[in-house]
Amino acid sequence: MAARSKARKRAFQILFEADQRGITVQNVLADWIRHSRSDDRQPPVNEYTMQLVEGYAEHVARIDELIATYAVDWDLDRMPVADRNIVRLGAYELIWEDGTPDAVAIDEAVQLAKEFSTDESPAFVNGLLARFKELKPGLRRDEK
Repeated sequence: MAARSKARKRAFQILFEADQRGITVQNVLADWIRHSRSDDRQPPVNEYTMQLVEGYAEHVARIDELIATYAVDWDLDRMPVADRNIVRLGAYELIWEDGTPDAVAIDEAVQLAKEFSTDESPAFVNGLLARFKELKPGLRRDEK
């Protein structure tokens, strides 16, 4: 698995854990970093994982607003936890990480959905992120 794919997977796991535990992603990230430094059985948290998690945290309100607005027939709190966090991560990377091609951000999110969620999830993730891609120029500009 490529280094950036591993970084995305770890970032997703951090977002998922924070969501499940009801704490901030920054707290989970700090826990992961601390554990990786004190226990060599724990995988290291690389720079790109930190960049994704911290970037997501910076835009969390806007990302959740976008998902709530464009996820047709899905309330954010009723969405499967895996899907919600895959879309959150994908939305951040698609909209704010200029160094990642749009197609890569979407494809990586779809791959996470295939690995961690239901059979219907990859199509859902792909459709929602494709919509964000279409609207991308205005999404960043409209941030509050």
